[in-house]
Amino acid sequence: MSIDEIIEFLSGLEGVLTLRPAPGDGSPEISWGDVFFYHAPDGAIPERTQPFATIVTKDYPGDGRSRLDRPGAFRVNVSAGKDAFAEWTGRRPRDPEPEGTDPSVTDTVIAHPVYGAQGWLAVVNPGPRTEPAVRELLRTAHDLARSRHGRRAGPGSA
Repeated sequence: MSIDEIIEFLSGLEGVLTLRPAPGDGSPEISWGDVFFYHAPDGAIPERTQPFATIVTKDYPGDGRSRLDRPGAFRVNVSAGKDAFAEWTGRRPRDPEPEGTDPSVTDTVIAHPVYGAQGWLAVVNPGPRTEPAVRELLRTAHDLARSRHGRRAGPGSA
């Protein structure tokens, strides 16, 4: 899957707001070229809410083990919930990461190398082996974000 294919897939889901930080838009320089996905049916970035998925195109501080500095490398990151995390990793989010885990491996669903303890999953350069899983995980993350948005916007919310 390419970055554009992931963006196109997510654009087809209800209420997805796609942010693509770039020079001149007030975003931090480190985020330029990356993509952030929110459930935002009104088109505004929700307050106090993290994206439900991201695409990063470079190593962030403390995350060099993913080796996203390789030509063409990128990583899709997905907050698909504790159940999906356990299904794909065989452990709970806060359990220790198994020794020998290589976060630079491509086309493999892994615990996010930095945010795995929060239940995030990741795939570096998703390909034929992980495309169905990535689509499923993105749908699940979108459903969870939509549900959270519904609870926050429900009766009695401020």
